[in-house]
Amino acid sequence: MKVNRRDLLGAVGVAGASTALGPVAASQAAAPGQARTFTPDWASLTSGYRAPDWFRDAKFGMWAHWGPQCVPEEGDWYARGMYEQGSRAYNAHVRKYGHPSKVGFLDVIGKWKAENWNPERQLDLYQRAGAKYFVAMANHHDNLDCFNSPHPWNTTRVGPKRDIIGTWAKLAKARGLRFGVSNHSAHSWHWYQPAYAYDSEGPMQGKRYDAAWRTKADGRGTWWDGLDPQELYNGPIMKLPDGYRDRTEVDGWHERNDRLWNEGKPLGRPDLAAKWARRCRALIDNYQPDLIYFDNFDLPMEEIGLEMAAYYYNASQRWHNGRLEAVLNIKTTPPQRRMAVVDDVERGGKTYIETYPWQTDTCLGAWHYDRSIYDNDGYKSAATVIHTLCDVVSKNGNLLLNVPMRGDGTIDEKEERIVEGIAAWMGRYGDAIYGTRPWRVHGEGPGSGGGGMFSETQHSKNSAADIRYVRKGENLHAFVLGWPDDGVARLTLLANGNPIGRGRVERVTLFGDSTPLAFRRTDKALEVTLPAGARETIGVALVLQGPGLVEGSVPVA
Repeated sequence: MKVNRRDLLGAVGVAGASTALGPVAASQAAAPGQARTFTPDWASLTSGYRAPDWFRDAKFGMWAHWGPQCVPEEGDWYARGMYEQGSRAYNAHVRKYGHPSKVGFLDVIGKWKAENWNPERQLDLYQRAGAKYFVAMANHHDNLDCFNSPHPWNTTRVGPKRDIIGTWAKLAKARGLRFGVSNHSAHSWHWYQPAYAYDSEGPMQGKRYDAAWRTKADGRGTWWDGLDPQELYNGPIMKLPDGYRDRTEVDGWHERNDRLWNEGKPLGRPDLAAKWARRCRALIDNYQPDLIYFDNFDLPMEEIGLEMAAYYYNASQRWHNGRLEAVLNIKTTPPQRRMAVVDDVERGGKTYIETYPWQTDTCLGAWHYDRSIYDNDGYKSAATVIHTLCDVVSKNGNLLLNVPMRGDGTIDEKEERIVEGIAAWMGRYGDAIYGTRPWRVHGEGPGSGGGGMFSETQHSKNSAADIRYVRKGENLHAFVLGWPDDGVARLTLLANGNPIGRGRVERVTLFGDSTPLAFRRTDKALEVTLPAGARETIGVALVLQGPGLVEGSVPVA
C-alpha cells in the first residue's frame, strides 16, 4: 500500500508548515538571533541541541508511572498478558474478573477510579526526597491517554474522569519542579494484538477475546457509551497464532511477527500513525513539558518521530523566549546521535563517564503496582537508590525513580518509608550531588554500577570500599557508599603518587559541616577518620579541598 507522506504526517507539522490541524507558526523562535529553527532530520537535531542546564544540574527526578494497569496489582504489561493464556496476568484476570472473551481490559479501565489520589501530598513527599523534576505517565502501551486528548479513550471521559497530566503539571510547576511526561503509546498497535486472539485449549478454546467482537454499539447504556473499543485496541493488524499454547509459542510468534519491540509505523495503518502524532502534539502544546520520555529504542514512528522532536524543540524555544529548555529521552541511542537527545538506560547504567548527559530510569518494584512485591518485601531500599544515584551522577547521568502507585492513587506504607529514608539522606547530602560534574574517573571499589539496559540489581552490592567522585567548583566530592567498620574511609585513588588523584589535599570535611576531619595520605590511600556522630549506614559525602584536585577532569558536553 502506497502511503502519501503528507497524509501520514498531517498531524505533526514543523516550522513554516501547514498541517491537517491547521497552520503552524511560521517561526517557532521567540526572538531573532536567539533561537534556531530545528528541522526533522538528525543533522539538524545533532548540530543544534544541547541538554539544558536545569537537567544537567538536577540529577534526581521522581516518576509516577500510573495508569489502569495498576488496578489489578499484578505488575507490568497486564493489558497484554491478560490475553496470553496461561500467563500470570491471564490467570489473575480469570480469577478476579472473568474470562477475557467476556471481560476485557476495557472493563479494567472502568474500574480505575483514583478515589484516594492526593497529588499534593505525593509531590510534597517527592520534593522532600530531593527530586528536582517530576515525570508523569501520559499513556502506556494500553493506549489510554491520561490527559485531555483528541484520542477519545482518555481519562477526562473514562476511568477517573480527570485530567491526570494537567493536575500533575499544575501542582509540580507550582512547587518549582520541572515537569515531564512519558509517552509509551507508539507501541500499542502491535502490543495489543493478542486481544484479538483466543484460548488454544481448555473449556473456552476458540472463543475470541473481547477485542475481536466488541463494537461501538455494544457500549449503549454503559459507562463507555459513545466510544469505539476498536479505537482502544487499534483493530486487528497482524496475523495471529492459533491462541497461546505456552510461552515458547508466544515468544516464537513475537520473534517472527511482533519483533518484540517494534519502533516503526503501524503496518498498513497510516491513520493510527497520524492519530499518534496528533495526540503527541496535543500533549506538547497543552502541557508544555520540560521533558518528554519516549519509551522507544529510537525516535518512534520513524520519520514522524523526527518531526515530533523538531516540533518539540521549536516549541520549547517559543515558550522560553528563545532558550531551548527541552529534554527528550529515548533509549539505546547510538553514539552519533547522543548529542541530539538525552539517552536513557532503563533499569541499568553505564560503566564509564558519558560525554553527553544521560539518564537511568528505575523503580522501587515493578513499573505497575505489584502486590506480590509488597508481600515479599521486594522493594529497593533507600540505600540502593542512593548508591545508584551516586554512581549515575559520577558518570554524568541523572536518576529518574518511579514509586509504584496503587490504582486508588496511593503508595503503600513500605514505599513511603523508603522514600522518607531517601529524603533523610538527601536532606543532609543532596546539595553535594546537585550541580556537579564528573571528575577524572567515576570511582573505585569492588561494587560497580550496571552497564546497559536491565543490568541493575534490586539490592545494592556497594560497601564503604566503594567511592564515587564528582567535582563542584574547585572542590572534589567523594561519596563513600557505606560506613567503614573502623570509622576510617579509605580513598585509594588519592594515595600518594597515584596520578589519578594528583593534587594536594589540604582540607577534608563532611558536606554541610565546616569542621575539618583528621586525615593522612599514605602510599595506599587517603585515610579519613569519620566522626562517630555522623554514622550513616547508607554512606557519607566528603568534601576535599586543595590545589590541583579537580584540574584535568574529564570534559563533558
